[in-house]
Amino acid sequence: MRWSEVPRDAKAYMLYHTLIAPGLIVWILFPLYLMETGYSVLEVGAFFTAINIVAVPLTYLFGRLFNRWDIKKGLIVIDLLDGIAYVLYGLAKGAVAPLILFAGRTVEKLSTVLYPLYRAYEQIIYPEDKYEEIFAWHLRLPEIARLITFPVLGYIFGYLYPGAENYRWAFVFFGLFSAVTVAYIWFFLPPVGREERITPEGFTFKAGEFKLLLAFEALLTLAWALAPELVLINYVVFVLHKTVFEVTLIACASSLASIIGTYASERVPKGKGFQVIGLGMFINALYALVMALAPPFWLVLVIYTLGDFGNTLWFPFYRSWQFSLIPKERTSEFHAAISSYNRLIGLFTPFVAGALASLHATLPYAASLVLFLAAGAMFWWLAGKGIYSKTAS
Repeated sequence: MRWSEVPRDAKAYMLYHTLIAPGLIVWILFPLYLMETGYSVLEVGAFFTAINIVAVPLTYLFGRLFNRWDIKKGLIVIDLLDGIAYVLYGLAKGAVAPLILFAGRTVEKLSTVLYPLYRAYEQIIYPEDKYEEIFAWHLRLPEIARLITFPVLGYIFGYLYPGAENYRWAFVFFGLFSAVTVAYIWFFLPPVGREERITPEGFTFKAGEFKLLLAFEALLTLAWALAPELVLINYVVFVLHKTVFEVTLIACASSLASIIGTYASERVPKGKGFQVIGLGMFINALYALVMALAPPFWLVLVIYTLGDFGNTLWFPFYRSWQFSLIPKERTSEFHAAISSYNRLIGLFTPFVAGALASLHATLPYAASLVLFLAAGAMFWWLAGKGIYSKTAS
């Protein structure tokens, strides 16, 4: 699909994600900030788990709330909450710093409770017969933005202005920048009210296959959650003795691989989606295996690049299959339920990941390896039964 063929509203939504992509540097800086201010990797994992517990009851309730209202308002709330959280991170100084950090992380977690609204908005605003092609552009543009901005930001905070005090200034800047993104949503993204979510004629909810979807979500959630970004940061910065700049180089290499992966996914023949998902799981397993062996930095760079190529290759087919199982008039509620299910599975994984990393820096990747292999085996089995061809072709 050419850019000129993408519907105008879909373009506006993709450009919104491109605009917010540079601010994702906070997801790297915040765990590093905690560790540089005295928290161990185990304590950071415990901190994140405590926040997870606080947020669990809110996920499904928020989904039901915004199933009745315009989802666009929910996107605005996400950016407002993130902005408040980042500013709180920047203000965390002195004896009250732990309390402010906890408050800020709780506010940010509230915004992630609303993340299912992104999926719901995408399912509504993207043409139903072009999900796989349009998700290639959906992934590509934000990765290009990260590829351009992350090396600059990484060099600034890794070499020119390193340290916790400068990270706090970054948090404040990106917190205030949310005013720009909120304005963009308000003026440029179309509303998608309840009346626009009508069940397609003849649609039947495929309950059995939805259970298979949940089983895969469980495996994939655990696989990634047991080796989160804090594990990579701990390994690269505190074991390999690099800086945040090298961490952003990994992110940039991954972005480049993801961009290439979006073009590769567009060339996959129809009806081969499940095989591609299974291949993606194999690539993810290879990534986890290499990382478990405590590789040098150059190999970390290579294997993360390969892993993100695999993720981007299979993601459009998985999301298309997922959307085929969910009625449009209940999109936000179902996506919130899936998100709540994933959060429940991953409730204690930050603590487990931190505990494993405290025993050996790359031990969490070994746990991920087993789960990726299980997920890959599941999808090859489903492909052999021909289920994908009946739902997503």
